[in-house]
Parts: sequence; C-alpha cells; structure tokens
Amino acid sequence: MTAPLGTLTELREALDAGGVSSAELVEQALARGEAQQRRLGALVGTRAEAAREAAAAADARRARGELRSPLDGIPVALKDNISQAGAEVSCGSRILAGYVAPFDATVVERLDAAGAVVVARTNLDEFAMGSSTEHSAHGPTRNPWDPERSPGGSSGGSAAAVAAGIVPLALGSDTGGSIRQPAAFTGITGLKPTYGRVSRYGLVAYASSLDQIGPLAHGAADCAALLDAIAGPDPRDSTSLPTPAPPTLPELTGDVSGLVIGLPREYFVEEGVDPEVLAAVREAVAECERAGAKVREVSLPHARYAIATYYLIATAEASSNLSRFDGVRYGHRAECDGLTELYERTRSEGFGAEVKRRILLGTFVLSAGYYDAYYRKAQQARTLLRADFDAAFAGCDVIATPTAPETAFRIGEKSSDPLRMYLSDVYTVSANLAGLPGVSLPCGFAGGLPVGLQLLGRTLDEATPLRLADAYQRRTEHHRRRPPEAT
Repeated sequence: MTAPLGTLTELREALDAGGVSSAELVEQALARGEAQQRRLGALVGTRAEAAREAAAAADARRARGELRSPLDGIPVALKDNISQAGAEVSCGSRILAGYVAPFDATVVERLDAAGAVVVARTNLDEFAMGSSTEHSAHGPTRNPWDPERSPGGSSGGSAAAVAAGIVPLALGSDTGGSIRQPAAFTGITGLKPTYGRVSRYGLVAYASSLDQIGPLAHGAADCAALLDAIAGPDPRDSTSLPTPAPPTLPELTGDVSGLVIGLPREYFVEEGVDPEVLAAVREAVAECERAGAKVREVSLPHARYAIATYYLIATAEASSNLSRFDGVRYGHRAECDGLTELYERTRSEGFGAEVKRRILLGTFVLSAGYYDAYYRKAQQARTLLRADFDAAFAGCDVIATPTAPETAFRIGEKSSDPLRMYLSDVYTVSANLAGLPGVSLPCGFAGGLPVGLQLLGRTLDEATPLRLADAYQRRTEHHRRRPPEAT
C-alpha cells in the first residue's frame, strides 16, 4: 500500500530539509489516490501531467530560494464543482458529462500563485445537494474509517481524500454544512469562511446567498494556511467582500486565556443527538476551559426554524440557478424534436433524483400564490436568526456546538427518507443563513467513529475560532489519529 501523505506542516518541513521533493510528493499522492480509489471512490479524476509540471517548477523555485508561500509544492485536491481550465467539471451530474471548463476559478488562480499543486478533483453529491456523497453520477464516496459508512456531504470526496492521506489539503464548498459535516464524519478539520471572504467566481452555484468555498485539512493551522492563500476581494464576484483578508495563521498562538465560549442552550439538549457525541463535545469544551477559556450559556431562540428556513431558501435559489442547464449551451443534450421536448428530456435524463426534488421544491416556493407564504417568510426568519447570533456574540467570542447529531451513518441508511437526511445539517445550516465563519474539528470518538466539535465566529473573524481550534489541538491527539488504512 502506498504510504499516506502527512500534514502540511510535516511535508513543508520535509521539503525544507531536502528529505523529499515536490515531484516525489505528487507521485506519492497520485499513487495513493489510485490505490484507494476502488475502496473509497473519493476522486473523479487526476491531473497527473499538469501536476508533474507544477511540481517540477516548485522544486526549481525551492532550489533558487524563491518560494511563493507555505503551500509551494504541496499537493492539493479540488471539489468537482470548482472550475479549472482544461478539466472536466461534472458537479457529480450526468447533465455536465463532457463539459470542460474554459477558465480557472479565482481560488484555482490563487492556489497557482501560491505554488500549490492541484493533483486531483474530488467526488461530491450532485451539484453539492446532499449530506452523504451518495447522490453522484460517479457513484458514492465511502468513509476511510469504515467503507460501509458515508463520509458526509456534499464535500465527501475532499474530506475522504484528506482523511485517507491522498492529499494533505483540499478545497470544498459549504452551503449548509458541506465542509464541516464531512470533516466531522472523517475525523479532520474543515472551515467555512465568512460569506464573501473567499471568491465564488468559478464555483458552480447551488444557492448563491449561502455557498462558500473553504479548506479541509488535518488541523486548524493547515486550514488557516490554505485560507490565507485563497481569501480576499475579487472584482469578478459581486458578493466578494471588499475588505482585505488579514492573515489568520499568525493569530494561532496557542493562547486562549479569557476567550469566552458560548454554549447555545437550544443545541445542548438530549433529544435528537447521540449521547456519546454530546459527551465528547462537552469534554472538548471542558478541555478548552482548562486551556484558559471561559464558558457561558447563550440562546439562539430561532434556531429551531433553521432547517425549514434553509431548505426553503436553498431550494428556491437552486431552482433559479439550475435553470441554465437546458441542453442548449453546454453539457448533456437529449436528441429530440422541439424546444419544449428538448428541455424536458435533457433535464429528466441529466438530473438525479435529489436534484429534481430540490428543483421542484424551490420552484413551488417561488410560484405565484406561494412566494409570500414560503420564500418571503423564510427570509424574515433568516433575519431573526442573524439577530440571535448578534445578541449571543455580545456576550461571547465563539459559539460551540456539535457539528452533527451523530457519527457517520451507513451508506443507504437514509436514502429513502430525505427529511431524516436533511436533519443531518441541523447544527450547521445556521452559520450559512447568518453568513458566519465556522470550523469543525475532531474532538473524540463514539463507537470507533470520529465526532466533530463546531466553533462559530463573528462575521469576518475566522481567526478566533481557528485560534481556539488550534489551541485545543495542541493539547489533544484526536486530529492525529488516522483511519486503519491510512497509517
């Protein structure tokens, strides 16, 4: 079995010491990906020749002492809804089979500028609509801790690739928890930045007011390094924040003395959550207290409406965004006569069941006679939820919750019950509705499977939850544990 790649910190130290070259790391990542593909299904394609060329250039820069960033020469994977010039971008859907992106997303340009080497593209729920990475035209992705279980979704391929040691870093996208929940299920660290902190230019849209690109890695420090490379304003994205993104990595000092952690009373109840998960999260909070943080109870009184609000807004935006996939401009095109039949057959053949379900829901809530009753009401609830967070953060610096109410579930276990699947995101959707940054980090195990702790921060303050996560990881070993096949 090809050896797994280590963390960014470990690989950078090895490169600096001359113990390994970027070219060797790329070959190791490619070989590891191939060896694990049949078992996990994490990848949808590799960029072998382009990666080899980029690695050779990185080694030449290192020899000249001209490193671009801490990521220079480090293998990275991309979720397959992020545009990359010359790569097939399928979004896990038959409707985009054969579509080759003509341009790079802003995050890809910034990875290139940092010297990172993109080696592979990762599997996802179709158009990022799912919590299990089962809804993909490429087949399911499996959890490295137990291949009979889901790695979470929709960024399950990126999370599995990092957890299995194929790459040390990956990018995912998070619309309602799609970075944080897979991070929790696979025992790694994942960050959803503040909405607008990272450009969405080149990200295939699911729900435009909720989507955000972010990093997955083994630890908070590695996530911070990747965030620093991709964050910042972008004039090509109208939702990109004009505020320059300050570096987060230097803020990870290990000192959290006096930091106040808020525990929402609505999220720390016994009903609907695995008791072992809740116990692991409580112990993690206690460890943060021992590190010098303080804990107080806060309230998010409208949190109980978050799931309903999310699935109204997200499906409405999905209905609008996915109307562009019509068989006329790109992707799959049905052979038929007449424009109406072209639309019907192309979309019927190209979209999977979950995507169709969300399009139908979204079209319904936007339709005449229902807009005010559903979509407008959901936007009003969103405003109330954001006000709840503003009030809570008046008394704390970070809000802590479980990332998910359970550990990784079995593949197929929830496929016939969409509502039960949607409830997997009960702790994560609020951050997207409010536009807040959130990090998930491993905080223990339940039944031999990883448990995730979620830390939410104020708008534009990724540094504080990352600092607390890093301080916790300096004191614990959960993020260092690897699945059996990744050791």
